[in-house]
Amino acid sequence: MKYKRILLKLSGEALMGDKQFGIDNDRLVQYAREIKSVVDRKTQVAIVIGGGNIFRGLQAAEGGMDRVQGDYMGMLATVINSMALQTALEGLGVYTRLQSAIKMEAICEPFIRRRAVRHLEKGRVVIFGAGTGNPYFTTDTAASLRAIEVEADVILKGTRVDGIYTADPEKDKNAERYDRITFTEAIQRDLKVMDMTAFTLCRENNLPIIVFDMNKPGNLVRLVEGEPVGTLVEV
Repeated sequence: MKYKRILLKLSGEALMGDKQFGIDNDRLVQYAREIKSVVDRKTQVAIVIGGGNIFRGLQAAEGGMDRVQGDYMGMLATVINSMALQTALEGLGVYTRLQSAIKMEAICEPFIRRRAVRHLEKGRVVIFGAGTGNPYFTTDTAASLRAIEVEADVILKGTRVDGIYTADPEKDKNAERYDRITFTEAIQRDLKVMDMTAFTLCRENNLPIIVFDMNKPGNLVRLVEGEPVGTLVEV
């Protein structure tokens, strides 16, 4: 295996499948199977999921809601998604722990870095919910922060496109895909890989990011085994 410990970042929208809202169970099970196939190969897996399929604090703020309140609601949405993925993984026999940046002892552990690392060492999948626990920070930033804290080898950002393009490939047929790009080039070309806070964290800590198509079966395993899938962003 090329990567011993990974952090997988999934968007909340990815869990919708073909739905307009909420969670598509078929997509959830598909992702759980992909993750299990990596765990079976002894790769240690941490996960951060967004909450955009349920609630987006930023959009709520644009509609007049208090931004801080909206962000906390978005954090709770990520916990719902995390619980759903935990259930799907455990249904396949994968040992899983959910840690939340906001204390809610009845359903998950509080985030404790040393405990999270120990779970990973024991082969358990660790899902980090509730973002960083602070408003004004995205789940991209939470993924970068947690990946650095648990000393992950790479962030794998699962999307519905097969990498980073010169333009939106769903809107521009002439968009070209990058196989590899540096952090500096991505910033100079204004490529929306992650928000700037998350991106800067990764660059300063020399943590590579790979953007890939999570919906294509087998991609996650191929990545972990070192095959050139998606777009690699590195220093």
